[in-house]
Amino acid sequence: MKTIIAACSQNLSGSRASVQTALRTLLAVPWPSQRGVRSALQLLAVLQWVLSFLLLGTVSLLLLIYLLFTSLWLVPVLYLAWIIFDWDTPEKGGRRLPCLRRWTVWEHFRDYFPVKLVKTHDLSPRHNYIIGSHPHGILCVGAFCNFITGSTGFEELFPGIRSFLTTLAGNFRLPVFREYLMSGGLFPVTRRAIGYLLSQKGTGNAVAIVIGGAAESLSCRPGVTTLILKNRKGFVRMALRHGAFLVPSFSFGENDLYRQVVFEEGSWMRSIQRRFQKMIGFAPCLFYGRSLTSSQSRGLLPYARPITTVVGEPLAVPKVENPSRELVDRYHELYICALLKLFNENKTKYGLSETDELHIL
Repeated sequence: MKTIIAACSQNLSGSRASVQTALRTLLAVPWPSQRGVRSALQLLAVLQWVLSFLLLGTVSLLLLIYLLFTSLWLVPVLYLAWIIFDWDTPEKGGRRLPCLRRWTVWEHFRDYFPVKLVKTHDLSPRHNYIIGSHPHGILCVGAFCNFITGSTGFEELFPGIRSFLTTLAGNFRLPVFREYLMSGGLFPVTRRAIGYLLSQKGTGNAVAIVIGGAAESLSCRPGVTTLILKNRKGFVRMALRHGAFLVPSFSFGENDLYRQVVFEEGSWMRSIQRRFQKMIGFAPCLFYGRSLTSSQSRGLLPYARPITTVVGEPLAVPKVENPSRELVDRYHELYICALLKLFNENKTKYGLSETDELHIL
């Protein structure tokens, strides 16, 4: 009996020693610094955003199709019925949730790059506005952060103005993804949706349109500032029909977030991209950024490069129900001049040289 008690005492002593050793080892491990925690949160904030925009719609669609062939088949059937009933909502004001603009995650998202919004002129709440957002880049980070989230202080810089952002109408046909987009204040880039925002919501509305669209993303690469704008006049016609002032904006640094394999005009890969663009509304790009674990390895996350979005002077536009082609051309030219002025006055402040030029195609 004494032998058994002695053995147990020895084991308990050994266990206590092992626990103490483990605790000492654990305490010796350095705790992550505040800077390290902030960096991790910023990476996770950007990761969830990238995955949401690239995968949420497709994954949700595949999941609903899979559920159709399981005992949970009623779930996708009911949701399909809901989408049919709710089909026109994206073009009739959507279901914007203001609380989502104030999520803390968007502050971490902003600080990762970081993103900054610069105001050059006041916007009166007595008017409506169409904000031209340039350039498109790969994922429109500057436009999203400034006009959808409240992290850069748009509502504080422009009191009384509500900002909206348009995106491809096809995105609103994807299950679940459409709810995600509407909750943030995104709308289809269609005449009906834009017209509703500019005519049925009173004044003080600013609809941001990434005018270059998918075609512009094909020319996106660091050190090159090329815009697709010469033949994009629909936004000017919409502004004239509703008397909405035109406002140019430019996101310096947007093209530096990713590296893209750019195919020359006339090559077979370029022609494939163009065909996809016409068929599905966007152009498939071969691009890469950094990985989650290292900025030196390739992945889907954008590089941490500063983005500064400068909002220019509003261009007063008369309300003309059926504007002529000459009138549209005149205000389109005025808009291009205002955009060039904005770019040239600010390019040296935000990372470009005096010799850099804005190419408009």
